[in-house]
Amino acid sequence: MGRRRPGGPTLEEVAVRAGVGRGTVSRVINNAAGVKASTRRAVQRAVEELGYVPNLAARSLAGRRADAVALVLTEPDWRQFAEPFFSEIVRSLGDALADTGMQLLLTLVRSDAERQRFLEYARGGRVDGALLVSVHAGDPLPDMLAEARLPTVMLGRRSGDEHVSYVDADNVGGARSAVAHLLKRGRREIATITGPLDMYVAQCRLRGYREAMATATAGQGGERSWVAESDFTQESGRRAMAELLERHPEIDGVLAASDTTAVGALQALRAAGRRVPEDVAVIGFDDFPLAEQTEPRLTTVRQPLEEIGRAMIRLLLEEMDESAVAWRHVILRTELVVRESS
Repeated sequence: MGRRRPGGPTLEEVAVRAGVGRGTVSRVINNAAGVKASTRRAVQRAVEELGYVPNLAARSLAGRRADAVALVLTEPDWRQFAEPFFSEIVRSLGDALADTGMQLLLTLVRSDAERQRFLEYARGGRVDGALLVSVHAGDPLPDMLAEARLPTVMLGRRSGDEHVSYVDADNVGGARSAVAHLLKRGRREIATITGPLDMYVAQCRLRGYREAMATATAGQGGERSWVAESDFTQESGRRAMAELLERHPEIDGVLAASDTTAVGALQALRAAGRRVPEDVAVIGFDDFPLAEQTEPRLTTVRQPLEEIGRAMIRLLLEEMDESAVAWRHVILRTELVVRESS
């Protein structure tokens, strides 16, 4: 938040001298909370050594912050908030924000009226930025916040050409690796239980499944009849698995779009007298603690939620410090965690 005096040092030069990021220097200069004492001393020492003079007008504006970030859950179905995903992401974001001294405010936005109320709330300066979770295709809220110039970062994205800043996992690659694992274990009649297909995350996991099956079987395993849709819940996973077994009793492998959905699939397989993994191998997606508690323990694709939380907070703080920068898109790797279910 400073300017170069004629011949004077820049904020970037202070950051290099202190060995920190530009945003950290800005927060120290603006006396913001959440900076370690040792880091603050290093920045102050660099300021003194370089003779840096901050832009006092910009500093005054920056001082009007609310020191609060809104975590906006846009899922319209109340049942979804009971799923492990939401508690895990709230924990990871809270942990990532803990050292900043900022408050994390949980907000539910599920209708046009609630979108407008939140927009007015944000415009009133009550929050410094927003973190959006569970955004479905066509939701206008990210665009509304971008137009209002509120720093915003999404978990996931609405489509392949998303322009608002987001952090996502490699859902296509994760699904591909899961199916490749099943094929390597000799499974050939592999189905998938998707998430809600109005969400890009579910579309990507379905795409990864179809790409892997097309490569292995010239597309025969990717037909729509091998696919059943769920809404990421346990009950929908149970129903979808029962439907798949009825249509294709020869199924010997299944990729579920979430660990919770996979638990429902395990229940349906048990009810049908199918052994896991002897008769049907099952793979989930997420690697929540739940995956260690199933019988048998669940093979799953690990989403790096802690890393996702840290990346979302980092991008948000950068946008708060430099609102004119371009939107950033970050995609993190997934990892297949092999356990007894496959």
